[in-house]
Amino acid sequence: MAPRLAAVTMLRDDLFYLDIWLAHYGEMLGRENCYIVNHGHNPEVTRRAEGCNIIGIPGFHHKNFDMKRWRLLNNIVQGLNAYHDHVIVGDVDELVVLDPAQGSLVDFLGRQKQRQVITPTGLEVIHRVDIEPEPIAGKVLGPRMHVRLAPHYSKPCIVSAGVKIARGGHFTQYEKINAPEGLYLFHLKYCDFDAYCSAMDRRNAITEEIGASKKEAAIGGHWFADARGEDRAVFDTLGAYEMQEGFDLSRYRKAMIDSFEPRGDTGFYHFERPDYALQFRLPERFKGAF
Repeated sequence: MAPRLAAVTMLRDDLFYLDIWLAHYGEMLGRENCYIVNHGHNPEVTRRAEGCNIIGIPGFHHKNFDMKRWRLLNNIVQGLNAYHDHVIVGDVDELVVLDPAQGSLVDFLGRQKQRQVITPTGLEVIHRVDIEPEPIAGKVLGPRMHVRLAPHYSKPCIVSAGVKIARGGHFTQYEKINAPEGLYLFHLKYCDFDAYCSAMDRRNAITEEIGASKKEAAIGGHWFADARGEDRAVFDTLGAYEMQEGFDLSRYRKAMIDSFEPRGDTGFYHFERPDYALQFRLPERFKGAF
């Protein structure tokens, strides 16, 4: 019997990433197993996500919105766990992908035990604006084939245990780490220069309208215009990261597993997340994976 899998996300107007998310999870799991929190009741989200389970919530701006967002997502995930074998939860610009050499993600998760948390290795897709002029008109991987190692996005995002996920999705209360070889979380924030600029414009406008400090908003500093920097310089910096030969991430995955420990007395667990200034070119087998 096929495993019962669900994917959950929440967004506010990020239509570029929504289309990619829908193509990935909608085709893989079936739209009937996709759950989308539509912050602001955007009718275009409803139209594009037809066939998914859409939860509309008011779109007014308020302080501490990331804390409230993850409180909502936690409760949705725990409810869905009663009906699914595994639930994948994350931002709309995050996708869980299995190395194509290992088969399909659905089959892989069907072999995993329940009542646990699974942590993919984080990779950030970077638009090498100097050598990748082709726009994204369908699949992301093909026009974009470069990634940077991103432990910050090695998130415990595949959940079948009754545990709480911390704000941002970076930590859970599960006391063991399962980080399988060949399982990745691709973060798409930097996958396209034009999409990045548009998303940052929207987020800067939101924080300006709220009028909250970074601490009050409980969200990453990048949402604030004063921490944004010059957009092209950001991509030039990413593109200058040291290129690595091959695609062997085993030593970095081992470092993540070896450093796993309690996060103080919070009840959560974490691992070291060093900032590696490294980039890789994905093997050709990843083309078209999403």
